[in-house]
Amino acid sequence: MRRRASPATSGRGVNSDGRLSMRARFARLAGAGVIALCVIAPETALSADSIPLPEPLTLAAALAQADAMHPELARQQALLDRAGAHQREIEARGAAHLSLEANLRAVEPSYKATDLSSNDSSLRLRLRKRLYDFGRSDALASAADADRLGREWDYLDARQQRRLEIMSRFFDVLLADLQYMRDNEVMTMTFLRWDKARQRNELGQLSDIEVLELESLFQQERGNVAQTRNQQRAARARLANSLNRPGQLSSDLVAPTLPVLERVGGELEELTEAALADNPRLKALRARVEGAGQQLKGARAGDGPVIHGEIEAAAYNKVTGTRDPLSAGLVFELPLSSGGAVEAEVARNRALLAERRAELALAEMEVRQAVLDLWLELDALRVRREEMIALGGYRELYLDRSRARYELEIQSDLGDAQARLVDYKLRKAEIEFATSLAWARLDALTGRLIDPVATGMHEEQR
Repeated sequence: MRRRASPATSGRGVNSDGRLSMRARFARLAGAGVIALCVIAPETALSADSIPLPEPLTLAAALAQADAMHPELARQQALLDRAGAHQREIEARGAAHLSLEANLRAVEPSYKATDLSSNDSSLRLRLRKRLYDFGRSDALASAADADRLGREWDYLDARQQRRLEIMSRFFDVLLADLQYMRDNEVMTMTFLRWDKARQRNELGQLSDIEVLELESLFQQERGNVAQTRNQQRAARARLANSLNRPGQLSSDLVAPTLPVLERVGGELEELTEAALADNPRLKALRARVEGAGQQLKGARAGDGPVIHGEIEAAAYNKVTGTRDPLSAGLVFELPLSSGGAVEAEVARNRALLAERRAELALAEMEVRQAVLDLWLELDALRVRREEMIALGGYRELYLDRSRARYELEIQSDLGDAQARLVDYKLRKAEIEFATSLAWARLDALTGRLIDPVATGMHEEQR
């Protein structure tokens, strides 16, 4: 089943003399603006990306764009790259450092010197490596590892949020089209009533005030149609932005079938435990708590001793008995005073650890509440779906009866029945899409990456 930006209005279109009826002519004029929107939008969108979106656009095709380049994913990737660079920087601090030192120096020789030249230049090649610092380097390396792991979980969470956003925007377009169909149907009915009232007014059968009242109702519904037509375009623009295709407004969307509607919900306790264990955001925060703990450990070792190993090869312009061309040694450094810098670093990292723990505790409460809210929402939506099943049967039978009475030229409310049926379809779609999104959000909370196969969503056979 497709949803187009300019859905056709229902009703009888041709009079007995072969001419278009007033209803059909009005419906054609009402839809002309939306038809123009759908024709123009794909042409202007080609400038935004060299590869246009497929037409018609399916939910699977939209979700396939979830991992394509997008500003939010680019931001998360940059944060991940920065964490990786910091990790390599920490590792490099413990590596061997090779340096070359050239010293151009002129001196006034001592009267006791055997070499009376003034050139005392030298060249040194030094290899230096930190051998042991009593746990500081290991703690900082572990903190960097934890930070990078947290950024990886952030990236996974961003990918899930991208899928949720695309699903939501896709459904918004379908709902906007259905709302346009409903409002257009109601507007058509009010126009026909107003037109009939004008004819009766000309025959003296109806007062002017009654005609003006019906005209006012028509203008009100006409304004509603204009508003929903704008909502159609806005919804398509939001979908295009979520796909990182600004300006590419898809005119034709395929409404998906949703086998996930038959999915049976699990126990609340099991879902909560799964979310607390596997939620990407919580895993990222736990990694940050671990990283903050390691940073605190490293800060506490900041005033500890450090052992370096050094090897040096040197060449001197003036050779003396105390200058060796090759030397090797162990250097033991023990800071005696840091001026309070180490204590301040420890205090800062202790506060950071407390902050990270508080963030984790708060996030765990939010995840618990989110699981409960979705679980309750799914239960309420299940009841509303059962209500829609009963209402759907009633609307179909009511429309059949109204159509039969119309064909028998008995007083009928066929137009109202058609409008109510379209309104039922809108309400039914709202419930089904809300159910699908609720399941998808629950899957995201429990750490399962959203995709069409995992959520049981497939397009209808066209």
